[in-house]
Amino acid sequence: MAQHNDLGHAGEQFACEMLIAKGMVIRELNWRLNHLEIDIVAYEEGARLLHIVEVKTRTANDAFDFTQAITAHKRRLLINAANGYVRHYNLNVDVQFDVVIVQVNADGEMSLDYYPNAFDVPLHCYH
Repeated sequence: MAQHNDLGHAGEQFACEMLIAKGMVIRELNWRLNHLEIDIVAYEEGARLLHIVEVKTRTANDAFDFTQAITAHKRRLLINAANGYVRHYNLNVDVQFDVVIVQVNADGEMSLDYYPNAFDVPLHCYH
């Protein structure tokens, strides 16, 4: 596995730990539907809220703005994947799109920034 894949996997695991600490249940990690993928699907039971979480992991020396990484095209892919997930499992939940940015320093220590409800979804995307 390439080093960037290892870094990405470690970042996703770190993000899962944070979501669990916030009381969420991890339903899926790297869920796929054809060419679509969701990094993390987490569920917040008390709120009946499904979190579709995109994780971006970077080394600390990479300047990074998540708004540049989550382009309109990427948002459409995430929305389509979320719709597919909800239909596949026949869920009756609200859906929220979150972004987690994981920074890894030179010593391998990780920190993260969590952006809940990172973008709005046009109403016509829901079926």
